[in-house]
Amino acid sequence: QVKLLESGGGSVQAGGSLRLSCSASGYQSYGWFRQAPGKQREGVATLDSVQHTIYADFVQGRFFISRDNTENTFYLQMNSLKPDDTAMYYCAATAVPMRFGRTILTSPTYFQSWGQGTQVTVSS
Repeated sequence: QVKLLESGGGSVQAGGSLRLSCSASGYQSYGWFRQAPGKQREGVATLDSVQHTIYADFVQGRFFISRDNTENTFYLQMNSLKPDDTAMYYCAATAVPMRFGRTILTSPTYFQSWGQGTQVTVSS
């Protein structure tokens, strides 16, 4: 499995912001997933090959996924962070062009390449 290079995690207080970055060249569609201790990995946000975005209900209006084609990098801007957002965050990408439906958030196997994970910790 090809490793993507991600960065940007850290510790912030509730209400703060962080931006995660993921270097990915040659892919068509992208996603961010997270996993908290003792919990299953869950989808956070995706951006498909027709620029359609999907967000999990628990981040709607707070998190934003985007891509900079000139930098071959995609991002997850996280605003109004809550303690419940504390988790290891993983970026993912696939070279297959497709339009995602909401089921992509529960289908991480669609993505062939993954980052190593970056920790996000939000304190109250």
